[in-house]
Amino acid sequence: MSPKKSTSERIIPAHAQVYLDGPKPRMNELWFSWDVFKQFIKGMRALHFMGPCITVFGSARFKEGHEHYEAAREFGKRIAETGFVTMTGGGPGVMEAANRGAFENGGKSVGVNIKLPFEQYPNPYVHQSITLNYFFVRKVLLVKYSYAFIIMPGGWGTMDELYETLTLIQTEVINTFPVVIYGKEYYQPMVDYFDVMLKAGTISPDDLKLILFTDDMDEAMEHIKKYVRKNFTVKPRKRLWWLFEKR
Repeated sequence: MSPKKSTSERIIPAHAQVYLDGPKPRMNELWFSWDVFKQFIKGMRALHFMGPCITVFGSARFKEGHEHYEAAREFGKRIAETGFVTMTGGGPGVMEAANRGAFENGGKSVGVNIKLPFEQYPNPYVHQSITLNYFFVRKVLLVKYSYAFIIMPGGWGTMDELYETLTLIQTEVINTFPVVIYGKEYYQPMVDYFDVMLKAGTISPDDLKLILFTDDMDEAMEHIKKYVRKNFTVKPRKRLWWLFEKR
């Protein structure tokens, strides 16, 4: 029989990959909840005064010179021209490109990064970078501060972000923000399957109106600007010295 471990020895670090692996001792669950709370506060403090954002989602695997990298870079530039902040997941590939386009053209650029054993590292084209332990905290922040979403070609993570955003809009948890799916050749099979879902009755015709599917960057930006002109309102936010909110 192995010796009984102390409470402190039994506590699994909150960022361990097993945090969804069934019930844990109460102290583990308490520590995990506290760590999640700290992550949210960290992100919200960093982004509260950043200004309204447009979030660009896409793969971390495209390199400079690839058509999708260069398209994301151009989107970052055009977002900067609107006066909005370009927000991404903060890593390489499409994320780096969008941040870079904004950064190089006088716009604000922010990255909400995630700790991963591979692929993900903060890119150098951000004015504000936050690194988090949990995907779900990251996704909340990427959606919470944005007025529009641009979906560039990507993999599992991009699909997760796309469908969660659409679900939040469909269920009216968030406003009907513009969702642009950019890249017809890449995304055509997925969009074709939307018709299968429509015929099966699992989505409605109105649900398809939630997205703009395009290869035209001018059309994409005009779609976003139209929504912004009609709905954009931001109340001034006063910094509170007693919360250590620096100017």
